[in-house]
Amino acid sequence: MKKAIYTISLLVTFGLSNLANAQSLAGGRAFSLAVCDNNTVKAWGYNANGQLGNGTNTDSNVPVAVSFLTGVKSVSCGDRHSIALKNDGTVWAWGDNSNGALGNGTNTSSNVPIAVSSVTGITAIAAGRYHTLALKNDSTVLGWGYNGEGALGNGTYTSSNVAVPVSFLTGVVAISAGTNFSLALKNDGSVWAWGINDEGELGNGTNIKSNVPVPVSFLTNIISVSGGYFHSLALKNDNTVWAWGDNSNGQLGNGTYTNSNVPIVVGSMTGVDAIAGGRFHSLVIKNDAMVWAWGRNNSGQLGNGTNINSNVPVQVNSLTGATTIAAGEQHSLARNTSGSAWTWGSNGNGELGIGTNTNSNIPVQVSGLCPVLSINEPEELLFLSIFPNPASSSITIAARIKSSLSIMAINGQQLLEQKITEPTTILDISTLPRGIYFVILRSERSVQVGKFVKQ
Repeated sequence: MKKAIYTISLLVTFGLSNLANAQSLAGGRAFSLAVCDNNTVKAWGYNANGQLGNGTNTDSNVPVAVSFLTGVKSVSCGDRHSIALKNDGTVWAWGDNSNGALGNGTNTSSNVPIAVSSVTGITAIAAGRYHTLALKNDSTVLGWGYNGEGALGNGTYTSSNVAVPVSFLTGVVAISAGTNFSLALKNDGSVWAWGINDEGELGNGTNIKSNVPVPVSFLTNIISVSGGYFHSLALKNDNTVWAWGDNSNGQLGNGTYTNSNVPIVVGSMTGVDAIAGGRFHSLVIKNDAMVWAWGRNNSGQLGNGTNINSNVPVQVNSLTGATTIAAGEQHSLARNTSGSAWTWGSNGNGELGIGTNTNSNIPVQVSGLCPVLSINEPEELLFLSIFPNPASSSITIAARIKSSLSIMAINGQQLLEQKITEPTTILDISTLPRGIYFVILRSERSVQVGKFVKQ
């Protein structure tokens, strides 16, 4: 791994601004969510359990407004439930609650949003098939819902309809969830997993489930994670993609149909900026803003104009300028630079949002949808890793090469400004006074902020 080494010196002063928005699209079991640029939410598709959140249980093949929600920055879809994170750090949920996935202390479903009980200070959310995760502003993780396979990570197999803390896990910067398993990315670039492991979803070289977090084998310098149905994806800071778990439909993208309980590199995938795992398929955005996909394609979810499965990546047809991706059960979503949303794949319940229930194996534009938030949190926020943290003499920053780096004191004084030229940058902080410092990264699409503590 190449490294760049810099010593911090005093420069000029400016303020923190233009922080990135959050995840703007999400796909579940035959339904979809989008955050509008006015921070309200639209939904479409399957609604038998109220997962569209509009006060009905009627499917819709065009977007409908989720009732009462404002100030939303992020959404996530489970199998039959929906989650939204508001700018005030509270979490709201709706849809199926038979396993307590709404987190309000009951098991009663709701077709309108309800507040998750006693959960505040949340910075990220992730909905699994029957459970939900939330990342707190102290870098710890909460979970609620189904726990029969240990997906809540609290050392038990008892489901919970209120939030419980994930055991032993600190320093977390990102979370994702699949079918009865969970993933967390720590600030040292390592990945941890817990829950079901029948297909190797935990990536630790075994097929034994775990109700507490275990480290994923071999992975370092990871900047993003995504859980599919029974497989997992990780994006490294060298813009390569790694996958593990179920490969029955080629969703690991390595040219085989053989499962793997340790991470393997996705063949030919370089220059990747974002990842998303669906039920049996996977998606990425490359740094040319083109989308690629692999895995199951029975409904056209690979978007390449065919319905033929592929165990190697294929390019999605006629879609350019992609900034956001999301994968549902058997459909896919993307946002482009104009703010419009595009979908492809299964449409039996109207999950493509195009006013019909006809599948499409090429991208089609969602009908009458508001402009969608421009920045996807998993795509942009998770490219920053700072370790060790706290530190006394030096820190290592893992980041995308196509960005610039600034270090600022807590009073707004800028201490360093530097282009990122290598995947890993070492900063000598031995001369800095003890305290908290901010790391600011600027890419073409957003500005991101992390922090470290000088001991």
